[in-house]
Amino acid sequence: MLSVIPVNLVVTGSSGLVGRALLTALKVRLDSVTRLIHAPPGAHCDYSHWTEQLGCLGEIDAVVHLAGESIAGGRWTNEKKERIRSSRVDSTRALVSALAKLDPKPRVLVCASAIGYYGNRGEETLTEASRPGTGFLAEVCRSWESAAQAARQSDIRVVHLRFGMILAGHGGALARMLTPFRFGAGGVIGDGRQYWSWVTLNDAVRAILFAIENQSLAGPVNIVSPQPVTNLEFTKALGRVLHRPTVLPMPAFAARLALGEMADELLLSSACVLPAVLTTTGFQFHHPKLEEAFHVVLKQSNENSQANITPRGHSVRRHQTVDDSGASTIGQ
Repeated sequence: MLSVIPVNLVVTGSSGLVGRALLTALKVRLDSVTRLIHAPPGAHCDYSHWTEQLGCLGEIDAVVHLAGESIAGGRWTNEKKERIRSSRVDSTRALVSALAKLDPKPRVLVCASAIGYYGNRGEETLTEASRPGTGFLAEVCRSWESAAQAARQSDIRVVHLRFGMILAGHGGALARMLTPFRFGAGGVIGDGRQYWSWVTLNDAVRAILFAIENQSLAGPVNIVSPQPVTNLEFTKALGRVLHRPTVLPMPAFAARLALGEMADELLLSSACVLPAVLTTTGFQFHHPKLEEAFHVVLKQSNENSQANITPRGHSVRRHQTVDDSGASTIGQ
C-alpha cells in the first residue's frame, strides 16, 4: 500500500455497509472527512443542494461516491428499479456537475459500480477489459460509469469500483444467509454452477484507499477476490465454517417465484470476475481464500463498531451538511 493519503476527503453513501467501514478507516488515516448527506429515506431528492454544500468545504483532495439504493430487499417493481437507477446515475451526474464548479477541483473521484456490469456470463473469465453484458444491472452500471466518467472533462482522475459480493457478518448478502445456514436450512441455489465473485469488507475498504492513493489507477477496477467460486463451492464452504449441513437447495424456479427478476440477476447469474488491475498494480489481498474469509468476517461480526470513536490524539474536522428535508446533519 502507498503511504500518501489526501488531507480533505468527501464521502457519499456513508451510512451504507461499505461507507461506514470506510469512515472507520479514514478516521485513523485522514485529518478531514466530510459526509455528503442526501434526502432521508423515502423523500424526493434531486441532489441539487450538493453544489452549494461542496462549495462551502474549501479545497477537496478526493471524493468517494458510494450512494445508491439497495438492490436487495424484495421484488424489483418498476418503482424500485427506477430508484435503483436514479440513486446511482442521477446522483452521479449531479455530483460530477457540482465538482466541475469547484476551484481547485479534487484530484480524484472514486465512484462505486458493480460486477453486474458484466451480466450473466457463465464460466467465461472476466477482467476489466471484458465487454459489458446485458440485463437491468448491466445497463445501470454502464450508465453509472458513464455519468462518473464525465468528470474527466474537468481533469479529475476517475476510478470505477466494480464491487463483487461483499462479505461481512453484520450486513450485506452474507448476513442475510447466516440465519438459515445456522439452522441447517442452507443449500445451493439453482444448479449451483453459477460463479459468485466476492470480496471481504476489509479488502474492499483497503482497495478504495488504494484507488485514492495510486495515481496510476483510472477507469474500471474489479473489487473482487482473485479466487471466485461457484455457488456450490460457496455453500459448502459456509456450511463447513458453521458446522452445519447444506442439503436444502433452492431450485431456480422457486427463487424466481419468490424474487422475480432479482433472482435471475443476483442469485442465478454467473460472473467469474478477476481483479486484474489490482493484481498488476501490486494490491495485496488480506483474505483471498473464501473459507479463511468466512472465519474472519464471522469473528468480526461479534465486534461492536468501537472504531467509530475517534482515536485519542487524532483530530477529525466536522462539517455541517443539510439534507433535502432541511434538517441539519453533522457529518464527519
